[in-house]
Amino acid sequence: MVEMIADVLLVAGALGAGVYCYVLARRLSRFNDLESGVGGAVAVLSAQVDDLTRTLQAAQTTAAGSSRSLEELTGRAETVSRKLELLVASMHDIPEADPPCAEAEVEPPAPVFARQPRDGRRAE
Repeated sequence: MVEMIADVLLVAGALGAGVYCYVLARRLSRFNDLESGVGGAVAVLSAQVDDLTRTLQAAQTTAAGSSRSLEELTGRAETVSRKLELLVASMHDIPEADPPCAEAEVEPPAPVFARQPRDGRRAE
């Protein structure tokens, strides 16, 4: 009789474990579902990481090109700056010009008040 009770309890335990495994398997399959579960979220995040990686690589390429261009422009600016410094330094060696004399002023020509014909020709 004790053996029979032990066998019944053993079968009940095995059935309980089977039901528990079945419920756990269903929950796990819903958890990993690619449409609505965590599997879908992981797939979306993976795609976003790929997009961000491509965007970052494009930004790094653009930044490297801008850096090279800026270095070239800075070099040109330094060269022009040196040339301007030489020009300003050479301007100190040029003597100042004498101011023009007041007697040598040129008078503007007197206005001519001749009547002009309407056809645009000059009157003679």
